[in-house]
Amino acid sequence: ISSNGSLWSPPRSYIYQKRWVKLDASYLRYFDSEKDTYSKRLIPVSSISRVASVGDQKFEVITNNRSFVFRAESDADRNEWIQTLQQRIAEEQKSKAPERTLMSSATDSTTELADKSGFLELQGFKHKLFVVVAGDKVFLYKNAEDYRLGIGITYIEMNVGNVKEVDRWGFDLTTPYRIFSFSADSEQEKEEWMEAMQQSIAEALSNSEVAERIWAVESNRFCADCGSPKPDWASINLCVVICKRCAGEHRGLGPGTTKVRSLKMDRKVWTQELIELFQQFGNMMANQFWAANVPPSEAIGPTSSSEDRRRFLIAKYREGKYRHYHPLFGNQEELDRALCAAVTTSDLAETQALLFCGASVTCDTGDPQCPTPLALAERSGQRLQMEFLLHNKTSGWFDGSHGVGWSSGGLLSALLCHAEFSRRWCTLQDGVLSYYENDRNSVPNGEIRVEEIVCLPICSCRAWHSCSGTHEGCTFEVYTEAERLYLFGLESPDSAREWLKSIAKSFVHPHAEELLTLDFERLGRLHYKGGLTLERAQEGWFALVGSMLHVCSEDGHQQEPLQLRKLQELCECPCPTGKMPWLEGRGYSPNPALGCAGRTLYIQGERKLDFLGWVHAIQKAAGSSGDTLSEQQLTESDVPLLVDRCIDYITQCGMGQGIYRKSGQNSKTTSLLEVLQRDARCVRLKEGEHHVDDVANTLKRFFRDLGDGLFTQRWAPDWLWATVLEDEEAKVSKYRQLLAALPAVNRATLKALINHLFRVQCFSGENQMNTHNLAIVFGPTLFQLDGKDYKAGRVVEDLISHYVEIFNVNDQEMKKQQDEITAIMKMREASSSGTQQAGDFICTVYLEEKKAETEQHVKVSTTMTAEELTFEILDRRKIVMKEKDYWSCFEVNEREEA
Repeated sequence: ISSNGSLWSPPRSYIYQKRWVKLDASYLRYFDSEKDTYSKRLIPVSSISRVASVGDQKFEVITNNRSFVFRAESDADRNEWIQTLQQRIAEEQKSKAPERTLMSSATDSTTELADKSGFLELQGFKHKLFVVVAGDKVFLYKNAEDYRLGIGITYIEMNVGNVKEVDRWGFDLTTPYRIFSFSADSEQEKEEWMEAMQQSIAEALSNSEVAERIWAVESNRFCADCGSPKPDWASINLCVVICKRCAGEHRGLGPGTTKVRSLKMDRKVWTQELIELFQQFGNMMANQFWAANVPPSEAIGPTSSSEDRRRFLIAKYREGKYRHYHPLFGNQEELDRALCAAVTTSDLAETQALLFCGASVTCDTGDPQCPTPLALAERSGQRLQMEFLLHNKTSGWFDGSHGVGWSSGGLLSALLCHAEFSRRWCTLQDGVLSYYENDRNSVPNGEIRVEEIVCLPICSCRAWHSCSGTHEGCTFEVYTEAERLYLFGLESPDSAREWLKSIAKSFVHPHAEELLTLDFERLGRLHYKGGLTLERAQEGWFALVGSMLHVCSEDGHQQEPLQLRKLQELCECPCPTGKMPWLEGRGYSPNPALGCAGRTLYIQGERKLDFLGWVHAIQKAAGSSGDTLSEQQLTESDVPLLVDRCIDYITQCGMGQGIYRKSGQNSKTTSLLEVLQRDARCVRLKEGEHHVDDVANTLKRFFRDLGDGLFTQRWAPDWLWATVLEDEEAKVSKYRQLLAALPAVNRATLKALINHLFRVQCFSGENQMNTHNLAIVFGPTLFQLDGKDYKAGRVVEDLISHYVEIFNVNDQEMKKQQDEITAIMKMREASSSGTQQAGDFICTVYLEEKKAETEQHVKVSTTMTAEELTFEILDRRKIVMKEKDYWSCFEVNEREEA
């Protein structure tokens, strides 16, 4: 039942005020207006005992501790509200579900559901509020008594929330509808509140599908250890469903005892087989073994302290103090024989009892065809037995002859912390990468489950040392969920690539198998946000190939790859409370025609180690990697960012006398060229900080030292030869032919440079740089000659003179350039007369819609911010900013793309 409408609600003085009231499955809430997102008051349906008519148009909502009187617009409206409320209350009372809403009637169990509670100051309220973080919501109460009674102010859905540190004691909880500014009593309290809210956001963005399927078994609806309702964590090797507080103590026991995973967030772990295993096992079966003999005095409950939980869990799982002992306990040979028999049946309880009473999961079965219990279970078709055994393996069982991919000399492997490599024999089978002392050993020294791998980078060829001497070859790395990094090396790059592909095929989701066809340098899974889905992060598979970042979403959709060298911006976005920061990249797809001309992508790693690896790899791929044009950071139009930055600055600030004829300071030129080549994306040329002659000299030096040159060594002689053609039409035709033969980046760069020089000569009356003078300067520079060959200057002079014909500049593009030149001249005149700052320009701004009546023309200075521009437009239109109003300013390019 869902109902809403206007009712009159009386304050304590019984002067009725009109409120918008909503009734949903859990709460009766009232708001100031229909447009409000957050209520003024809410009453849990579970706390309402009855609803009664109390006179003309009025009715009373009675809870266990308080009454609320409402007045409808008419008696008919009142009766409809009463009927709807009574029907909802009856349904609530009939419900036998174990869960309850947070704001229920006053019982001690209310506090059990809270992840954190206490008083905080909230901007806009005179007194501190009692705040509760519970699951995926944050609740606000006037005081602790209201919390005990279950009557609240409002709640905040955290799936749209974001927590940001403001100052030493303050932080903001930001939603699209309102910013909640909180202040704690201490810095430590602030950190605790921020962490609790971040966890609430993570829970809100998680997937409940797995949890709902596992909770379908009644015993799984309560923690196997303390009995708390709706546990959303599990130990996947013990097959028990546990609450968050017990999960924290389970982690303290170590992965050798219990492997903790979230039902909602670790979606990759939850295969169909593992879910079925938990459905068939259930907490009841698990506790019939693990908790068969728990004394009442030692049991724990939902309110037990961390110390009591830790003591109980150590006794229960590590010591096995309360377990139901198998009759064969103590007889290793009989236990192993019984295990080999049990795994061929569907009796999971027997397998559990045997394993946790001492049977070896890797015992010898005596059957050469099926040497281990896992192999016996596989031959018998017992999928759930196989799943249970896999999650409880402590050593490998693999027969080397069945390995996937072999190196005839073995695979060299070691943890990075080792000073030298150790030679090991490795196998990859059934989702486990195992390494042995040698190819004769049956028990591995260690193993890596491919489902726990989060990233696979391949390293460049290198030398390494092992006990057998120095080796040359190729190495690759394996990052796991446990924050461990393994380094493997092979003597052949082809062998390393073969192993890498085999491991990748085992751990990459089938939806992302297309990435395996790429010659990737780094492959792994990451969380990301982008496009119109910034509220929720999703898991995706990423492959780095050169400077291209390929992305495949969790639903199998492969997005247009991102050209990292064309990024407009690359930065780390800090995340509070110790969480992994987001890496933000804003740039362009390589093929704008596919409908994705530009986009912003936020990337977050699962663990600190692999995230830092991705950050460094992406930063390296997004930078310049050599001295040729194609290896530079590029703009959307394939022009090196260094060239674009210099041209823009000179156009704005350096069209005056002497441009390109005066030499800048050599030391400043060298320094500026170095920082631009290192990362032009981070360099902002500013008047007063950078002299225009230094920038001009930097541009010239870049072209003079450019690897392979602008015209390329292959085609430069043909360009010089074309100057001897006497027929102008034939010469222009030859230039156009040679232009088409250049690589795309060279062609785009040449057009950008000649366009710039064409503009410069338009101001030759001021700067004395006509077409001939520009050709004298740039001819030897672009052809990297010593100045003795006059034909170099002739080529540049021809390109400027015939700019429109050679570069096929259409009328619209030409008009745009003429308008820009006119604008520059006006700004220069205004600047010289002192009426306007240099760099000011007139900008057309539209308010909400692109219509003539919404058009405004604003003078934008070089120092004006987007906020100042927004306020100016609102002031002109006499629009008053309200508390809950949010205005945004978007810059739109000529294709009308924001």
